[in-house]
Parts: sequence; structure tokens; C-alpha cells
Amino acid sequence: MHPARLLWSVVEPLHAVVYFAPEVRAAGKEIGLKGFWDTYFAFRAAPLGPVGAAPVVGMFAGFEPGMVGRSLPSAWSRASAETCLVTRASVSADVLRGMGVSADACAAAVSLLDAAVCDRTGRPLGAANAAVPLSDDPVAAVWQLATTLRELRGDGHVAALVTAGLSGLDALHLQTVAKRLDPDTMRQARGWSVEQWAAGRESLVARELLDEDGLTVTGADVLESVEELTDAAAWQESVPVDEVVEVLSAAAAAVWDSGVLPDGNPIGLPRPA
Repeated sequence: MHPARLLWSVVEPLHAVVYFAPEVRAAGKEIGLKGFWDTYFAFRAAPLGPVGAAPVVGMFAGFEPGMVGRSLPSAWSRASAETCLVTRASVSADVLRGMGVSADACAAAVSLLDAAVCDRTGRPLGAANAAVPLSDDPVAAVWQLATTLRELRGDGHVAALVTAGLSGLDALHLQTVAKRLDPDTMRQARGWSVEQWAAGRESLVARELLDEDGLTVTGADVLESVEELTDAAAWQESVPVDEVVEVLSAAAAAVWDSGVLPDGNPIGLPRPA
């Protein structure tokens, strides 16, 4: 496994509680947000400020534009970006503590994760997260650093998709097939209609990236290239990945053991073997 992917496998579960823990949705409702997706888009986009739908569609990649537009920018009239920033970190840290994540382990991990933050050039969402001041609470600080690292990686992934000539919907189709995820779950989780989804698949079949059996050889090669570029763009040789894994593996395991992260989840995070 590429070291960048190993790093991601440890930090992504820590970050992902902000999507799947029921306490997060409750916290969003408490500050005025409406439902799961209002909270998702407002919390994830908060480091960018009170941004509209269009840049979020581009940066998040894979969401149907109208789905994003139903939450942004209107969510900012219900809860400010600053309030969302504070709330998302606070509730995520509380969730992690409730799962048994150790404050001592997080304190030991802060400097290690901070050293793993890569160059921010061309990485708007990652750069915005990197500019968020770290909390004195080590659990909240680790959650924010995990978030920064995953968004920096995500920005690089989007750049790799563009390089490969793939749209967000294209990538969603290819990953759904490659990871044997449920197509209806993935389609609905990103807001695409049945007709839009079918048209996207037809386009990939016409480009000989998919066929009736799944990924073609060409499609598999394209996807492999995207993943290789994603790993390469997220990696620095100086990152002490073995130390990060040693310090945070128990925390990541605690998240998985909690049952909060579903198998076949829309973010493509696999359960450890």
C-alpha cells in the first residue's frame, strides 16, 4: 500500500464521524440547519466562508448541482460559517471521545499530522481547512488535522480526475463498479436522478470505460492512474507515516468498532481486513 493511502486509512475514519454520527445532525439542527444535507454542506464548506453552490459543486465533485443548491447559500442565513466551524469541531471531538479515542494519543499525534500537511497549491478546500486555527483540545485538533489532510488529498484527487478527462459523475460510476458498491445508494447519496445516472453510464460505455460486465481494461487502467496520481500528490517523503499509524490506529479502530461507519459507505472508505 502506498504510504499516502496508509495515512488516509487512519485519518479518514476520524474525520468521517462528522458525516455519520447522529450527534452531528442533532448539533446542526440545534444551530438552525435543516436536516442531514444542510448540515453536511454547511459544515464541510464552512472553512471557505459563506460560499455559494457553484464553487462547492466544483470542489466537492460528484454531487448533482441542484442538490447542493438546495442547501447553499441559503444555509448561511440559518447558521453562519463561523458557527458551523466551531460546532463541527466541537461535536466531532465529543463523538470521538465518546468512542473512547484517547486525548493522550491525540496530543502525541498533533505534531505528526501537522508535519504531514502537504503543499496547498491548487487545493482550495484543503488550503481553507489548513488555515483553520487548531483547538487547544487535542481531540478537536486531531479531528481538524485529519480533515485538512483528507481535503488536501481530495483536492488532488479532483485534479487527477480532471487530468484523466473524468467528471465527478464519471468517477462516481467507475468507483461504484470497482468497489462493488450499491448503485442506487451511490446515486441517491449524490442527488442524481435515474435518468441522469443512466445517461452517465451510457457515456462511459460509449467511451469504452464500462461495459455490461463492469470496468473494461481501459476503464480499470484509467481508474488505477487516477488513484496513483492521488496518492503521489498527497505524499511527502518526510511524513512519519509509521509513527502516525502507531499513535492513531487504536483511535481509527475505535471509530470502526462503534458501528457508526456503514459498510459500502458513499465516501468509499473500506473496513479494515
